[in-house]
Amino acid sequence: MPRAAFVFASILALSTCAEAQHESDAAEMVRRQLAARDITDERVLAAMRRVPRHRFVPAAQRPWAYDDRPLPIGHEQTISQPYIVALMTQLAALEPGDRVLEIGTGSGYQAAVLAELGCEVWSIEIVRPLGERAGRLLAELGYDRVHTRIGDGYRGWPEHAPFDAVLVTAAPPEIPEPLLEQLAVGGRLVVPVGRGVQDLIVVTRTEDGFPRRRHIPVRFVPMTGEAQRRR
Repeated sequence: MPRAAFVFASILALSTCAEAQHESDAAEMVRRQLAARDITDERVLAAMRRVPRHRFVPAAQRPWAYDDRPLPIGHEQTISQPYIVALMTQLAALEPGDRVLEIGTGSGYQAAVLAELGCEVWSIEIVRPLGERAGRLLAELGYDRVHTRIGDGYRGWPEHAPFDAVLVTAAPPEIPEPLLEQLAVGGRLVVPVGRGVQDLIVVTRTEDGFPRRRHIPVRFVPMTGEAQRRR
């Protein structure tokens, strides 16, 4: 075999081996960190197995990509731990074809999980380098159901409302009213609210109002932009 062909074959074999390891790591993550806890929606578990989380973190963080912890992605932002991504997705109670607004694209990982569930996703990121990188990666991985935009997510994306669900991946001190207004009746807003340690809250829009339920304490990066100025 010519040397160039041998080198190419070796690289291909190593790449195949690495991908197989990542698939194994993802399956183990779902088994131990999600299914062994309170993530019971089989569609969410399957989506978490399919999304290559290691692609959404910097190369230096890839050895820990499938650990159940947040990881830095630059610009003082993080990718949420897998359990929190799965929990927020499960709480949104999504169906294929649902229209979802995400505030805080970050790495793009949460948007990819939503797309794996068959949702159409509109995702806004205020940090331009992160939003642009996530947009490129989502396109490269074939997530054409995800539409990204750079900007302040406080006022949502009204031209594509109403949404069946809104997921917020940064913590405002109070729930932004425009996001409530962009929910369809029966839609759910999943959002961490507060300063420091926050409450993960689910708001459901009904014909009569916006009842809310508190779930668990969480710690997200603060929502910046207009949410920060309103403090």
